[in-house]
Amino acid sequence: MIEIIQIPVLLDNYTYLIIDKESKVSGCIDPSVFGDVQKVLEERNIRLNFILNTHHHSDHVGGNIELKKKHDCKIIGNFFDQDRIPGIDIKLKENDTFKIGDSSFTIIETSGHTIGHICFYFKEQKILFSGDTVFSLGCGRIFEGTHEQMTNSILKIRSLPKETKIYCGHEYTESNANFAKHLNPNDSLLKKKISEIKRKRSESLPTIPCLLGEELKLNPFFRFDDKEYLESINLKNMSLVENFKRIRIMKDDF
Repeated sequence: MIEIIQIPVLLDNYTYLIIDKESKVSGCIDPSVFGDVQKVLEERNIRLNFILNTHHHSDHVGGNIELKKKHDCKIIGNFFDQDRIPGIDIKLKENDTFKIGDSSFTIIETSGHTIGHICFYFKEQKILFSGDTVFSLGCGRIFEGTHEQMTNSILKIRSLPKETKIYCGHEYTESNANFAKHLNPNDSLLKKKISEIKRKRSESLPTIPCLLGEELKLNPFFRFDDKEYLESINLKNMSLVENFKRIRIMKDDF
């Protein structure tokens, strides 16, 4: 069982501190910066044991080296992206498992945003740290990978239990909601969700984590094989990849 501490950093990033409740072994997911993370560690009197990186972008690995020097922690990343993860020690692949204390997670390879992107899935607690693969009501831009890779990555995430809580890398929910509303302005469930998002943001509260079951109903990038939805947004149903690609291009141009 893990405790999760959500740390807002930079303009709209989230870094997550996870602590195994039994052993007190700790990990930090995607430390963008050193200072904000170190402050929380000091306030809670925690020595950091692991860093987990979803991908190599600087706003997800920027604190790696300083935290490693400070805590002598081990850095975990994708075996196939080891040349781009600063200070990497532990190199994992698709379906590999690893333990933070007594809490086990599995690697899900999710290329698309970057070629070497991975997610961390804590099956027992139904928790996914998704980095920049998926966000609430959105998904990451295709910077290095292909639309086919991202489609396959989203299919993997969609297959997880509906109760899965998704902790993503950015607070993009409000802008993603604007795009979802643009596509389908009459969706009553979406209208209710947007009201909830606006309330939380007006109170400076995070919209993350989001629930997979809700994303399956509302996230445009999870609905690329929903014929009724495609018809409602005036898209002809083609292949899964082509459907996804067209929605992604629409968002890029939005």
